[in-house]
Amino acid sequence: MPSNLLIVNEADAAILTRAKSGNREAFRTIVERHSAGVFRVAYRLTRSEQDAEDVVQETFLKAYAELRSFEGRAALGTWLHRIAANCAIDLIRRRPAVAEEPVDAEPAILRVASASPGPDRQAAGREMREHVEAALADLTPLERAAFTLRHLEEQSIEEICRVLGQSPSATRHSIFRAVAKMRRTLAPLVGVQP
Repeated sequence: MPSNLLIVNEADAAILTRAKSGNREAFRTIVERHSAGVFRVAYRLTRSEQDAEDVVQETFLKAYAELRSFEGRAALGTWLHRIAANCAIDLIRRRPAVAEEPVDAEPAILRVASASPGPDRQAAGREMREHVEAALADLTPLERAAFTLRHLEEQSIEEICRVLGQSPSATRHSIFRAVAKMRRTLAPLVGVQP
């Protein structure tokens, strides 16, 4: 492999080489290492555990089919996140436009037990989650992907460019539009003028 590849470490490079040659155990290792991150991206974009699981499955099926063409111009995780984001965006676009029920900010498998907040705090948190979910629902799939990858997944602009297949300026513009829409929607809740 060329030395200019962005694969995270030598162990990933070795597993990737074996997987590209058809070793299913090596590909299974890739799935095990990256499935949680792919699920997180998929869930944040689709806002549904079931849809996110479907996206994860579709992502790894596509990755397996295209593995030999992976050239390592991006980190393996970035490549998988790009596939996941595209699968999630395609799923969102195929959905019928119906009012969605608010969902929890995190899927059940990612929740961590904590001290029980009081009823007032629970109600306020639930109301805020509903408003945030509604604001996210108002974004286009591309804006939601850009916002999620930047502000929830904390990826760099360069990583988001690779994931979404956009130029840096287009990526920044998508993030800017998403943030502006979120601010307009959420400003009244915090008593700020948009």
